[in-house]
Amino acid sequence: MTAMRVTTSQSFDRPSLMMASLTRQADQFQTQVATGKKILAPSDSASGWQQLASLKRAGADDTAYGANIATAQGLLAATDAALSSVETQLQRAKALAVQAGSDTLSDADRQAVLEDVDAIIDDLLAIANSKDSRGHPLFGGASGDTAYARGADGSIAYVGTGDAAAIPVGDGVAMVATTSGDRAFGGIAAPGGTTDMFAILTALAAALQSDAEAGGIGTAMDDLDAALDQIGTTRASVGARAFRLDLEAERLGDAEIAREATRSGIEDADTATSIAELQKTLTILQATQASFTKLTSLSLFDYLR
Repeated sequence: MTAMRVTTSQSFDRPSLMMASLTRQADQFQTQVATGKKILAPSDSASGWQQLASLKRAGADDTAYGANIATAQGLLAATDAALSSVETQLQRAKALAVQAGSDTLSDADRQAVLEDVDAIIDDLLAIANSKDSRGHPLFGGASGDTAYARGADGSIAYVGTGDAAAIPVGDGVAMVATTSGDRAFGGIAAPGGTTDMFAILTALAAALQSDAEAGGIGTAMDDLDAALDQIGTTRASVGARAFRLDLEAERLGDAEIAREATRSGIEDADTATSIAELQKTLTILQATQASFTKLTSLSLFDYLR
């Protein structure tokens, strides 16, 4: 009798375990069909779950880098626009210097040119102190509320410090998205020595005074050429950094496409396959349940008979 009880118990246990397993499989395939995903918990695939977590972290990092790239692109665009305005004003100052160098210019005309130069200086001071999208001085470097300040004597000096902090735009890649006023408008290698944009224009204004010494306007013209060359070089640097950011943005886009393809291969379920597997599993489950029902209907009399 003991042997019969063991055999009977095993006969009931095996189908029960099989039906429980088939039911779990059917539930899993039904979930895949409903969600379109084959991994919803670590228990579905430990390695797959870890890969998905890694992909999500990489995606979050790249999202932050993408936001930084957009910020840096905006700052570079604002810098280039401001430098373009400076370039226009310096070209205008050069044209006025050429005009003032004419011997036929009357004192009234020279005074009108002087007033125009003074207006250019004011305009350039406003541009040099313009703010970026974050409210920081565009050309102020690392700190300060303003980039340039006008002294009591009318002289204009740079009051910013250092260079702006680099913005992370990729894994191990950072970019300085602005240019300090000291680099853009100062340290100009003019024929007469190193000078700055405001000193050049102040000297031009002084050369336009009725009691000015001869030769001042010619010197200012040469210095303005040097200032324009430096602005051109600075704009080229800004353009090169903007191009680098475009490449970084393109790289992020390519990485996102590759990451999505990898994620889909790991996480997304093939709906057609899941439906086919669900149908097959349900067929087997139904057959097992039918066999188990028939088995449980047998009585001890049936065994003894």
